[in-house]
Amino acid sequence: MKKILLTGFEAFGGEAINPSWEVVKRLEGHRSDQTIFITQLPCVFGLSLEKLYEKIDEIQPDLVICLGQAGGRASISVEKVAINWNDARIPDNQQNQPIDTAVVENAPLAYFTSLPCKAMVKAMQEAGLPASLSLSAGSYVCNHVMFGLLHHLALHYPRCKGGFIHIPYLPEQVASQANMPSMSLESLEKGLKVAIETALKVDEDLAISTGQIC
Repeated sequence: MKKILLTGFEAFGGEAINPSWEVVKRLEGHRSDQTIFITQLPCVFGLSLEKLYEKIDEIQPDLVICLGQAGGRASISVEKVAINWNDARIPDNQQNQPIDTAVVENAPLAYFTSLPCKAMVKAMQEAGLPASLSLSAGSYVCNHVMFGLLHHLALHYPRCKGGFIHIPYLPEQVASQANMPSMSLESLEKGLKVAIETALKVDEDLAISTGQIC
């Protein structure tokens, strides 16, 4: 029985909801060959990692996928790399705004995901969903969480796969904004299910070009 941890964020930046948490809530529970655990992370530097580490240590999962909102992106974006750098454009939900600081002191400059990200993108595209590989998770709390996750797994759970996926706005978030991309909750759920199945069964990533790069 595989244990999977999915995380989503609370709303931030004046939004009433966060699509990452809305889709994660749909997947909690037991299936024939896996159990999916979920937790909501605060959109707060430092505190988000404390909560993530606590949940990982409690569950000791085989797979961890953290999700976050990427307003303006039109596809489900699987992140390839996280950098050891905080540079907040806006304050977090506790009014912290770190500029040019390390996520983890005396840690590597960057980590690559341990997810088979190209295979996941290809599988989602073949399922009829807009999906892409991304080479930048930004420098806000999403990148903070991705880097902290990969550092924690490297130190304590090297057999656990982990990484981060950015997802677009939900339609209701952009109803009054012309030409702003969004994706339905149903499509996001389908994409995440495909991504999970691929991550569980593929150990060596595909040696292919994914075409579109965020």
